[in-house]
Amino acid sequence: MLDRWDNFFVMVGSGAAALAGLIFVAMSIKPEGIIRNTTHKNRAINMLSGFTAVFMACSFALIGNQPPRALGIEWLVLWLIATAIFIRGYAVAIKAGVSFIGLNVPRLGGGTLCYLAEVTGAIFLILGYEAGLYIAAIGIVVLFAFLISGAWLLVIGVYEDQTKG
Repeated sequence: MLDRWDNFFVMVGSGAAALAGLIFVAMSIKPEGIIRNTTHKNRAINMLSGFTAVFMACSFALIGNQPPRALGIEWLVLWLIATAIFIRGYAVAIKAGVSFIGLNVPRLGGGTLCYLAEVTGAIFLILGYEAGLYIAAIGIVVLFAFLISGAWLLVIGVYEDQTKG
């Protein structure tokens, strides 16, 4: 069943790698603005780890002759780690109270649901249900929107901090 998904995983994995690279370059232009602000620093970690997780998930899916159950196990470990990083980043940023740009319940809830869709998709694959691929695919596509908008919030937040100071 996985071979029918090759094009999807190549496209999404390539996009994730390219966007992670662009975020890294953008962050390297004014790193001090990100490092000094807890919200920006954790948002940067979340964006990079999110795009990296998407890239890795797609890479795992493209491993040849791999049974779906093995992919499910790989994804489960990957997405549990990525979910923990995402939630921790929000918790640390909210607790610090330095900048609240984009730190709200809809973003936290929506992003968490995307990560949990990946975990659910992985569990379905482990149990032998092809529906896990569809659940994970929808989660990845929606997660992309959250990651891209998070990257935009990072750029805007750093810019606003510079104009205030």
